[in-house]
Amino acid sequence: MTTPQNAAVPRTRLPEGKMPELRVMPAPSDANVYGDVFGGWIMAQVDVAGSLPATRRANGRVATIAVNSFLFKQPVFVGDLLSFYAEIVKVGNTSITVCVEVYAERNRLQADVVKVTEAQLTYVATGPDRKPRQLPPLDSLISHE
Repeated sequence: MTTPQNAAVPRTRLPEGKMPELRVMPAPSDANVYGDVFGGWIMAQVDVAGSLPATRRANGRVATIAVNSFLFKQPVFVGDLLSFYAEIVKVGNTSITVCVEVYAERNRLQADVVKVTEAQLTYVATGPDRKPRQLPPLDSLISHE
């Protein structure tokens, strides 16, 4: 019988050529009494990681308007080093959709890496009044030297 303790977990590597938006290690206060990290804590970290490229693209404030999908692929444990990779996949007039993938380095050994979560979130650019605003043209965000 396959149990969580002896189930084969697909091993992978951290994405090559990409920098994580966020790296964090969950603490005991982020987990239940069995050492499993709360899904809500992971969701909050995914939201932070996804908001970073959205904020850069919006050149200012953004607000989360939708969690389009969220999949917990493997459990996360206290002591795992989590790396959050975020990539913009769609840009609208006021909205930005971001895909976030989360990898865990188990036992602090980079050789033992598993993909634990993947999600897609949509953010909307907001002005000082916190109402939606148009995204700036992409070329206005690129430095011309």
